[in-house]
Amino acid sequence: MQTFFDFLKHHQVEFVDFRFTDLRGTWHHTTYPTSAVDDDLCTHGLLFDGSSIAGWCAINQSDMLLKPDFGPELCNVRLDPFSSYPTAIVICDVYHPLSGEPYAKDPRQVAKKCIKYLQSTGLADQAFFGPEAEFFIFDGVSFQARPEKTSYEIYSDEFPSQNGAALGHTSQNHGCRPSPKGGYFPVQPLDSAQDIRSEMLLKMAEMGLRVEKHHHEVAPAQHELGVVYNTLVKGADELQVYKYVVRNVARLYGKTATFMPKPVFGDNGSGMHVHQSLWKNSEPLFSGKEYAGLSDTALFYIGGILKHAKSLNAFTNPTTNSYKRLVPGFEAPVICAYSAQNRSAACRIPLVHSPKGKRVEVRFPDPSANPYLAFSAMLLAGIDGIQNRIHPGDAQDVDLFEHKEIAKKLPTVSGCLRESLQALENDHEYLTKSGVFSKELIDSHLEMKWQEFYRFAHHPHPLEFELYYNT
Repeated sequence: MQTFFDFLKHHQVEFVDFRFTDLRGTWHHTTYPTSAVDDDLCTHGLLFDGSSIAGWCAINQSDMLLKPDFGPELCNVRLDPFSSYPTAIVICDVYHPLSGEPYAKDPRQVAKKCIKYLQSTGLADQAFFGPEAEFFIFDGVSFQARPEKTSYEIYSDEFPSQNGAALGHTSQNHGCRPSPKGGYFPVQPLDSAQDIRSEMLLKMAEMGLRVEKHHHEVAPAQHELGVVYNTLVKGADELQVYKYVVRNVARLYGKTATFMPKPVFGDNGSGMHVHQSLWKNSEPLFSGKEYAGLSDTALFYIGGILKHAKSLNAFTNPTTNSYKRLVPGFEAPVICAYSAQNRSAACRIPLVHSPKGKRVEVRFPDPSANPYLAFSAMLLAGIDGIQNRIHPGDAQDVDLFEHKEIAKKLPTVSGCLRESLQALENDHEYLTKSGVFSKELIDSHLEMKWQEFYRFAHHPHPLEFELYYNT
């Protein structure tokens, strides 16, 4: 504890920002001046109104307890580079104030329980996750969903449509923009966000993340930053930091960033490919002599992911917009198959030069997911595959988008949020049998997501006026 107070003193911190994550994956916070942060608060936690957090508790049972998790060597304590006054961010867990037990709907507590369950099985003692979250940066966005008016408009100077902008006496159209599906790895000036992404990486590094790259993605205005993999809980923590930095740096540049999976019609959406591996006694368990250098353990892990893919979608692709990305033709991995290097399959085996790098890349998740719940659900599906020796079948090394006669014989991920929620209702024992996911959490998640689905399903869409107004 004293180390934390030494940290505050050394960095002349004036405020401490205590943060936690809700069911949707949104960060929440409350800020205390350092003069109000003492041993008692850090040990026993602070109370807050849990009924004001969507999907959590009723108003007559609203008290929740927020307890700091400083982590080894203060790994969960970071200076906030976006605050005007020196502020330390502390990641917290949520507990019941009377029993002192971890709150079953706290996503971070779910992730912690998931790792303990993995270790209790004896299968492995550690799981590593490496998410690749894509996002868009726009110059502006406008949207509304009223009973009498529904509209949205997004603007980016990178959009190819801007090549047709009229020339004026005081400005010229530079014409340097990526074409549709032509944004992968172009240099400046086609890549207009080089400096923005560089600053994002620098800010992430300041906040303790191990960064490794950044680049423009396939669609105009689409981007990706590379962060080194980590353990399940730390990887989810760092993805929250990743999103926080992306949004705030974009705003500093007068722009707006979104992790919405499919904000632009007719071009690639934003995915979050998640690299995963299991280790035991500091040895990799996914390296072996089977297909693509995989072990039986890795194949069974893949088998569990593919078997439960549709119900996993309720956590890995939890929005109505998620399924506008999961359509063939836009590098969307909709087919439940696995392959080495084949990006049309739901699971890919990346090429590596060391057994320690052997891993499985699950390609259907997107960045709208709550990382704690999505990572935990995938790990539990993989564990179920190992325990029940679920073999994924033959690998598919052909382009499944081109070889439709093969693809139509293979199962797919869910086609809409309704399908994924129905799948979760019917297939969740692999999540609950271990006690990692409570039935209470699943019911709350389903209730929230059904509300979103029905609101979307009942709301007229502008395209419907184009299609049907005069029919």
